[in-house]
Amino acid sequence: MEALELKKKAAVLRKNLIELIYKGGTGHTGGDLSVLNVLTTLYYHTMNVDAKNPKMENRDRFILSKGHCAEALYTILCDKGFIEQSELDAYGTFHAHLGGHPDNSIPGVEINTGALGHGLSVGVGMSLAGKLDKKDYHVYVVMGDGEQAEGSIYEAAMAANKYKLDNLVAFIDRNGLQISGSTEDVMPLESIEERWTAFGWDVKTIHGDNIEEVKAALDAVDYSNGKPHLFISRSTKGLGVSFMENVAKWHHGVPTKEQYEEAMKELDEQINAL
Repeated sequence: MEALELKKKAAVLRKNLIELIYKGGTGHTGGDLSVLNVLTTLYYHTMNVDAKNPKMENRDRFILSKGHCAEALYTILCDKGFIEQSELDAYGTFHAHLGGHPDNSIPGVEINTGALGHGLSVGVGMSLAGKLDKKDYHVYVVMGDGEQAEGSIYEAAMAANKYKLDNLVAFIDRNGLQISGSTEDVMPLESIEERWTAFGWDVKTIHGDNIEEVKAALDAVDYSNGKPHLFISRSTKGLGVSFMENVAKWHHGVPTKEQYEEAMKELDEQINAL
């Protein structure tokens, strides 16, 4: 997809996402919205995946390390045809297939995630396997910024540099907020660019709220430079819904009927403007 199409797709997915969380009665709304531009660009423009053959040998691999933002992923997997609408409709009900974190019984989900700090390590393993097997697939990992307090991430970062995993692309959804408040109050991360550069990664900072910039960044990745790649995606928690934006309490939250209607009205206006 080109940039305008991606922008339109992301706007529609935001509406679908809010509806999913409202009807399901659960969800990590703020982070879902902040990461949706990255996920939209990956699934509709960059990655080689096929809903009709989700386990094809040379598929690109995606890991949502910040697994609590499963609703954003489910919305996309349904729209792409990996899962049925009926499964999405059952979200939040007793014995529903789709849980609060992704698991690999769901078509299109590579690994179970939600225990923060594990996704990058698994991504390193998948990338190394691709190198050893002389495969040309790529591995994409999306982490949260609050997740950066987990020490296993930095062990994985060192290993990715050692093995020159240029087939690995990671994102940090840098919205600045986590469940207990500002990341800089809970566990300061800056300068996050200098930290990851020191680990030997190819580091670039992008504006995750701008889907054109996300697309351009992914299009420019050099998969032969001998370095793992990191995009620090500076984003807005709750992006697209004015009363949710940059508000920590929407890390996890379900809108009331009035809030739901207000959010849907805002999102409809954004869609119509495109």
